[in-house]
Amino acid sequence: MMGKRLLGNSFSIFVTRLTQSITTFALSAFIARLLGAYELGQYLLAFGYYFIFMSLASQGVKVLFTRELSRHPEQTSTYLVSGTLLQLLFSTIAYAVLVLIVYFLPYQDNTTLVCYVMGLTIFPFSLSNISEAIFQSKEKMYLITATTVPVYILRLPVMIWAMQAGYGVVGLSLVMFFSEILILFFQWGLLLRSVMPCWKIDRAFIRQSVQSVRTFVAIEGVSVINARMQILILSVLGGEVIVGLYGAIMQLMQPFDILSTSLTVGVFPSISKAVDLGQHKQRQLAEMSMEMLLMVSLPLVTALIFFGKELLNLVYHRPDFGNAAVPLAIVSLGLIASSYIRPLSYLLVANRLEHINMREVMVTTTLTGITGIILISQFQLMGAAVCVLLMRFISLGQYVYGVSFNLFSVRFWKSLKRPLLITALMTLVFWVLESHVQEILKITTISTVVYLLLVGAMVTFQAGGVRVVYTKLLQK
Repeated sequence: MMGKRLLGNSFSIFVTRLTQSITTFALSAFIARLLGAYELGQYLLAFGYYFIFMSLASQGVKVLFTRELSRHPEQTSTYLVSGTLLQLLFSTIAYAVLVLIVYFLPYQDNTTLVCYVMGLTIFPFSLSNISEAIFQSKEKMYLITATTVPVYILRLPVMIWAMQAGYGVVGLSLVMFFSEILILFFQWGLLLRSVMPCWKIDRAFIRQSVQSVRTFVAIEGVSVINARMQILILSVLGGEVIVGLYGAIMQLMQPFDILSTSLTVGVFPSISKAVDLGQHKQRQLAEMSMEMLLMVSLPLVTALIFFGKELLNLVYHRPDFGNAAVPLAIVSLGLIASSYIRPLSYLLVANRLEHINMREVMVTTTLTGITGIILISQFQLMGAAVCVLLMRFISLGQYVYGVSFNLFSVRFWKSLKRPLLITALMTLVFWVLESHVQEILKITTISTVVYLLLVGAMVTFQAGGVRVVYTKLLQK
């Protein structure tokens, strides 16, 4: 039963994140094609600022509320009303700081305006995180999917129309803002059907939440600053065009990031509940997550090394984007480390060891800032790619040490065996396709089909063979 629930929750979040990733990816491609690298850099820079301050305002609150509501569901009404007020306060502070920082940095006036407008999205997105924390704590992630996916899908054609109508990046930012308001409206509509709000401000709850959330805010906030710092440094040292090229690379990483987030968020409630059952169950869940992520990341890295340039040319239809193939391959190697980082991070939080996460993000962010300035000032885009790779593995080392010292050793080989076998077979497939097939769409289609067949065969073998799987399906 737990396995089915975990699979269902992970799948729901995966669908949500995948839809978000696909629409964001498509939007970036359309901005590059219709407007150009400069405008893509503007949009990604503004989105970067929005994402940083939205995370500072809300992501730590969401993690804390999810954990506490998983254990104390009877307090849902208090979290909904008083938690929303607390979130509104955090959002106001975050937007004010965003405006001040952007105002004093040497950006063009049109870029500054885009950042201001996009920053308004902090308010609706942060408030919707409260309702999503409630859905997640009740392990009803399908409600998140139902309220977000339709809006994400409809938002894309509206944005394309806005670009074609000449509204530019400011128009895109306004569409983003109003679409998040619509999501918030839908989620509250669902919540009010099952939760009776207590329209009373619990000041003691707010004070306690502020004290408890500080570590989570710092962890999530500094972590996202670490992730977006390259764009901020590039915007000052390189300009909007370089930001656009870097963003184009990172957009190709989004599918894996969405998958890893969906899986780890889906498994987080189960890991939190398994704390009382002992370390064996926690290790089992963590290793399962790491193996599943490696099953995707290792073949993906290999594919980008073989066909990265062709993929960039296909997606963005501009020759200057194809020149980013080598930085793309370098950045992709960091996905291997990410396959371990997310599960280990949530494992520590479940065991109330979030101070280790805090230490990691502080160390990594400091090193990212220092290393990023040095490498980007000298090597621009290539320097940013090398910096991303170095920081991923430095982060991994800290998480491995924290888990090994406080919980149990990380058994790398156990999670690597099957993914390495799949990757070795896919490498042969890529080598053959590179020699005999010229069109990237055909290469993508053939390699995807072969990959799915290989994974399906391995899963069937592990389950006991075709007959066993067929019998289990008949029993259901």
